[in-house]
Amino acid sequence: MADRKRIKFPGFKILDGYITRKFLGTYVFAIALIIVIVVVFDAVEKMDDFITTKASLKAVALDYYLNFIPYFINQFSGLFTFIAVIFFTSKMAYQTEIIAILSSGVSFRRLMWPYFLSAMLITMLSLSLNLWVIPNANARRVEFERQHLTKNAYIRYERHIYRQVYPGTFAYIRSYNGTTEKASYLAIEKYEGSRMVASLEASDVKFNPDTKHWTAAKYLTRSFDENNVEKLEKKEKLDTMINLDVLELGKLEDIIQTMSIGQLNRFIVEQKAKGSDMVSMFEVERQNRFAYPMATFVLTVIGVSLSSRKVRGGTGLHIGVGIGLCFTYILVCKFAAEFAKSSTFFSPILLVWLPDIFYAFIALYLYKKAPK
Repeated sequence: MADRKRIKFPGFKILDGYITRKFLGTYVFAIALIIVIVVVFDAVEKMDDFITTKASLKAVALDYYLNFIPYFINQFSGLFTFIAVIFFTSKMAYQTEIIAILSSGVSFRRLMWPYFLSAMLITMLSLSLNLWVIPNANARRVEFERQHLTKNAYIRYERHIYRQVYPGTFAYIRSYNGTTEKASYLAIEKYEGSRMVASLEASDVKFNPDTKHWTAAKYLTRSFDENNVEKLEKKEKLDTMINLDVLELGKLEDIIQTMSIGQLNRFIVEQKAKGSDMVSMFEVERQNRFAYPMATFVLTVIGVSLSSRKVRGGTGLHIGVGIGLCFTYILVCKFAAEFAKSSTFFSPILLVWLPDIFYAFIALYLYKKAPK
């Protein structure tokens, strides 16, 4: 008994370090390998654009690919976490290391501790990338694409922009040009219920980014009384402020991906104050930044529970089943996110977190069935 106690505690420390090194080492190696492959294929595909726009090697490496890598790491972090866990745990199982560890008196729950610690480190990395690093990297990467990738060089703003600026008040902007800071047409419409009560229209409207004012040489106002009789007036020198930031004139799904978590939180508050009907889409983006990294724990438990048992078929069977589960998780996440953006019956927060909750129950079931 004394001998067992003398071996037990030091053995646990060595075991923790062994599993953590295997886990993180396999994860980093898999991510690094796939990044090299993707960067090489992407560079070959875009080489003509780089040459045409005379992008320097430094700009390509630092402004584009260096800012592309964090997005790619985070996008496939869950998949490679899963592969890393299954690959080395399955190998340990077939070398009877798992059996030896459990036979020495180590509980399966205690065996999970180094896996949990490694998953926590990956989750912290993924959260840091999602909340702060990737939005800033996306902004720099998108700017590079506008300058050097010919197919994206002139795409910045939507052609027909319709946004709610106040509850019941909508702004329509056609063909805004970011270089000249002009819109070919501006209309501001005010509604009471479903009935338009007033509108303002102007052509060749200039935006001042310092004062946030829209100006035009001439404009037209319309108003409608209770009998829907229209009153039309032509006026000189429009000078008005709209509760609409110029950033909102672009594709909002792309724009919010360049916002850090603090900027996104403030943007959502502003959009709620305006009564925007796109708040669900913004909320989905915010919740995804937390939900996807937290899935690392769930996928780790599933991976260990599946691959710690020695079965016919070997490591290949474990990896096949594991990758199938992982891809179904990613697919369910995508469907849930798209559904959350347009759903009026369910909370977007609940829908975004639903895949994590569902797969947490699968993880719990597999954990209970794992060899003890």
